[in-house]
Amino acid sequence: MTTTAAPRLHTGALLAVAVTVVAWASAFVAIRAVGASYEPGPLALGRLLVGALALGAGLLLSRSRWVTPTPREWGLVLLCGLAWFAVYNVVLNAAEQRIDAGTTAMLVNVGPILIALFAGLLLGEGFPRWLLIGGGIAFCGAVLVGASTADTGSADVLGVLLCLAAAVTYAIGVLAQKPVLRRLPGLQVTFLACAIGAVACLPFTPGLLADLAAAPASATAGLVYLGLVPTALAFSTWAYALARMDAGRLGVTTYLAPPITIVLSAVLLGELPPVLALVGGAVCLVGVALSRRRSPVRSQIR
Repeated sequence: MTTTAAPRLHTGALLAVAVTVVAWASAFVAIRAVGASYEPGPLALGRLLVGALALGAGLLLSRSRWVTPTPREWGLVLLCGLAWFAVYNVVLNAAEQRIDAGTTAMLVNVGPILIALFAGLLLGEGFPRWLLIGGGIAFCGAVLVGASTADTGSADVLGVLLCLAAAVTYAIGVLAQKPVLRRLPGLQVTFLACAIGAVACLPFTPGLLADLAAAPASATAGLVYLGLVPTALAFSTWAYALARMDAGRLGVTTYLAPPITIVLSAVLLGELPPVLALVGGAVCLVGVALSRRRSPVRSQIR
């Protein structure tokens, strides 16, 4: 009789997920605040330049050796950098100038559903029952959070479309990144993708220089924060976790971002969440917990 047990999750990967989710949740609040002084394109360029510099410094100080990517790996890293770092940041910044942070977080979190589905189709990760159940429940929770915080007076069709575009490019970036992490170090992949995104955003340089000259110090500090924490740190911890977890299962954990965003908004921006947002956050937690369940262990007699 042989028993097939599910692999144990790496403790470091779980910690990395926690850091990533909190940092990315804070990004929605920071973008909302900094966006008053920086246009979407220049904000994306400034954030990516700071992130690339920090990641490059970390790569030089690390002991990991440089692994030369194959042509296929270069193509996937290029796709990740253009989709997830360049396009995603620009459209997300533009969306948050039209729609409040809670609604934006909810709409962008359509991405994990896309990741889970396409990871099953393209990466051979399959469709575990609890992943689908948990993902559906967590999505309902995210909808409640977004609905409770939506400012219907400022929400418009273009803003919603920008959020959905961000979700799609987020999913594309994760799916492109996952195969590369099988051989290349996570820090190297993150640095390359961030640098590619920064180069793609270079046409926004004149706007960045103009915004830097006019923006208050607090807004510029927020831009630097976005580059150091939600970009350099969080994308590195994400790559670390993604190399050790299924893309679909990891993607679902980002449903924790909307309720965390609400809490941070209340503390930092004075936006108190309504009761429905608290209910939605609890539903998100339940969904994420269910998505991490494994099917019963099966015993086979040979």
